[in-house]
Amino acid sequence: MKKKIIAVVGATGLQGKGVVNALIKEGSFKVRAITRNPDKYQGSADEAVKGDLTDLESLTNAFKDAHGVFVVTNFWEGADELAQGNTAVEAAKNANVDHFIWSTLPNVEEISNGQFDVPHFTGKARVDELVKNAGFAHYTFVQPSFYFQNFTGQLAAQEQHNGSMGWTLPINPSKRVIHMSDINDLGKVVAGAFLNPEKVGKGSYLSLATELNSFNDVLAAFKVNGKEYTFNEVPVEVFSTFFEGAGEIAQMFAYFDSHNYMGPNADQQIELAKEIATEEFISLSDWIKQN
Repeated sequence: MKKKIIAVVGATGLQGKGVVNALIKEGSFKVRAITRNPDKYQGSADEAVKGDLTDLESLTNAFKDAHGVFVVTNFWEGADELAQGNTAVEAAKNANVDHFIWSTLPNVEEISNGQFDVPHFTGKARVDELVKNAGFAHYTFVQPSFYFQNFTGQLAAQEQHNGSMGWTLPINPSKRVIHMSDINDLGKVVAGAFLNPEKVGKGSYLSLATELNSFNDVLAAFKVNGKEYTFNEVPVEVFSTFFEGAGEIAQMFAYFDSHNYMGPNADQQIELAKEIATEEFISLSDWIKQN
């Protein structure tokens, strides 16, 4: 039997790479990486095809003959996520895709009754309705949590005023409110969803959350692995002045502090993601050991 094709948008990004790798490892599908520069693609997908979230025709062609698609947009690259989500949905409809998986996040505006403004969460959540109303035979929503990878990337420990290495953030370090995971584990959830369309293909939300941590838990996990870090809590207003775009991050942490990362009533979605995943998830402590 010919393997069905899964097309992965954002195949060169952190989420997309994890999805490609998990699907290849699981082995049931042929994997097509969708990228703006297929000639430069060096990942493990079976093929790389040119496709752009701002170009309906290119994306429709990229989705041709695909059974399923995984779509993620990148707010930090300046994406108009609603427009790009709409293009992806339209392209998938044009190409007669059977199973559409959208990488989304909780709707902060709705959860907080407008108290917090976190566009990189809410902007993705606004696309959910487009996916629900598109008429796909199967569609699923996945929600990645706070990536462990943030600790070596955007939110790496930095030198503090007292010479120590650590974090200065607008959040109570003792509050367990941040759902965290290795972002590569999202791929295990996506692969599981494509394998189980009858179970999760009618609009299920699958929330990847290996652990629910406080920043004190993070410090402890690093300490066990031989790294001593410090934490300094600052008010939202102060943090917002630290760098361009800090206001958005400050609002995000304030939202976590009040509601937690995934928002209320996420327990079932978290359990379902674990249940459907093709493999076990990695813990923060093990991730630190490996990295």
